[in-house]
Amino acid sequence: MREYKVVVLGSGGVGKSALTVQFVTGAFLERYDPTIEDFYRKEIEVDCSPSVLEILDTAGTEQFASMRDLYIKNGQGFVLVYSLLNHQSFQDVRGLREQISRVKRQDRVPLVLVGNKADLAGPGGEREVSEGEGRALAREWGCPFLEASAKTRQGVDELFAEIVRQMSYIGVTENREQCCHCLLQ
Repeated sequence: MREYKVVVLGSGGVGKSALTVQFVTGAFLERYDPTIEDFYRKEIEVDCSPSVLEILDTAGTEQFASMRDLYIKNGQGFVLVYSLLNHQSFQDVRGLREQISRVKRQDRVPLVLVGNKADLAGPGGEREVSEGEGRALAREWGCPFLEASAKTRQGVDELFAEIVRQMSYIGVTENREQCCHCLLQ
């Protein structure tokens, strides 16, 4: 069984913990309690292949930003979360993506972009970030995008399945390139 290290990143209050806890336990956290760092393990089967996810739910507050480089260095895949109700959180994921590229020293990393709080962003809701904006940014980065709701569980299982696919695909591609490179020498 393959093991993957997933890091969940985003600004404070966007629902990183709520998405992670919903995925791992099936429960929704009603009250917001700022996270410093939480670690979860869960078995998941994606495309008939069993895997174990080690999920690191990180702090979104700036006071713990110095720890972020270490999280990124040790992570294999990244879930970047913003709130559909907060345009600033959408802007913040750009900086996080740049930090991942800098720390990993590569542009192509397993990544999923997630707009959370879809249950509050419907007609008459408080949406500040359109679905089109999220899709356009994901297209620019060449990564999957989805809107989710930790409260209703919309998109929760899909986002974790998608990061497993990304880690599997990019890992296979890199191994093939290394293999071919070895044959050419």
